[in-house]
Amino acid sequence: MSCSPQPVRLLALLLIVAGGGLACQTGATAPTPTNEPTATFEASMDRYGLPAGRYQIEDGRVGRAETFSDVLDEQGVDYQTILNLAEAARPGFEVTDLRAGRRYRVYVNPWLQQPRYLAYQIDALRYVVFDLRHPDRTYVATRSVTRQWATVSGTVEGSLYETLVGNDGHPLLALRLSEVFAWQIDFFRLRAGDSFRLVYEARAVEGDTVQPGDIVAAHVRHRGEDYYAFRFEAGAGDAEYFNRAGQSLRRQLLKAPLQYSRISSGYTNRRYHPVLKEYRPHRGVDYAAPRGTPVRSVGGGVVQRAGYKGPNGNYVKIRHNGTYTSGYLHLSQISVTSGDRVQQGETIGYVGSTGRSTGPHLDYRLWKHGTPVNPVTLELPPSQPVPLQYQDAFRETVRALLPRLEGASVFARVPSAPEPRWTERTAPAGPQLASR
Repeated sequence: MSCSPQPVRLLALLLIVAGGGLACQTGATAPTPTNEPTATFEASMDRYGLPAGRYQIEDGRVGRAETFSDVLDEQGVDYQTILNLAEAARPGFEVTDLRAGRRYRVYVNPWLQQPRYLAYQIDALRYVVFDLRHPDRTYVATRSVTRQWATVSGTVEGSLYETLVGNDGHPLLALRLSEVFAWQIDFFRLRAGDSFRLVYEARAVEGDTVQPGDIVAAHVRHRGEDYYAFRFEAGAGDAEYFNRAGQSLRRQLLKAPLQYSRISSGYTNRRYHPVLKEYRPHRGVDYAAPRGTPVRSVGGGVVQRAGYKGPNGNYVKIRHNGTYTSGYLHLSQISVTSGDRVQQGETIGYVGSTGRSTGPHLDYRLWKHGTPVNPVTLELPPSQPVPLQYQDAFRETVRALLPRLEGASVFARVPSAPEPRWTERTAPAGPQLASR
């Protein structure tokens, strides 16, 4: 039986169309087959800048005593690739710095069941992406940070730390504040009724609060006196803190050699000695602190003596210049040797109870032209003030920030003040997976 011409032509046309459709899918202009899944790249970028939707995700944390090699060995990565990845991450990250408890994420190709990337959270801001197929494409990046000014204030009842935390301030701000006023205020002598107010840089990553940035301005009322600090960068130099008149807060010597402690015995001409059981002069200041508390040099200088000296126990003496010399007694350990040059704030030993001592403490002494002086009451001249050419800009900074230090809100956002200068580093747009 023969077919009519019309059905034959129709069948031929259908075959041509079908063949043409097949040719479009397999010819030179077709998409190149790939072993990678084909989910949309932009639609599923995760916190590490990778398209998580294209992979099976395995989240984990670094185990105790676990190494970089251990983590990747579990994923079947060969040793030479591990070495190449470690080398590619330098100098931004050393794989030996892997920390127990830190998060990591493995991206597994669901078709091949092979790991493609490993992302490791270095800290709250930085992460490293290891490209397991192309180690040379490994990179370190910084997550996007949201920054705004905030204020926190309070009246001291117990300690500065407790008051800050009790007013929703970050604990790190207590240390930052003590560093700002390290030359003016002995924070071991804060008492109930002293008050403070800070303007600082609050930071968040993807909505999660992280460690705050610098203190921008501060006001502390201590023992009836007002102390102000304004952070200001003069020219291309590092930012420093100045008072309202533009005088530097930095001094030749720190107010105290410990960051957190209390005075247990002051400078006096007559003190009952707990060991000798008699009254005698005490030409220093005793700071009660736990054994092992770091002791810092109050100023830069050269170590004149570092060793054991009878009743002084382990003892360090530092000559700062032609005027001042400081001494640190009863140390448990000494971190310097005679002749060393030390910087202001450098750790030179640790609190102990060596020599003639009844318990852990630091006996701190200061000499001026060889004569003992009371370091608590000694007034030292400031460093260089704001340079003349920047004084107008500094006065503008003070005018803008001073109202923030006189407000009443606690931990409130400050959106309208002039923003401090910083460099924002952001993560790269992510690997170009389509070309691999």
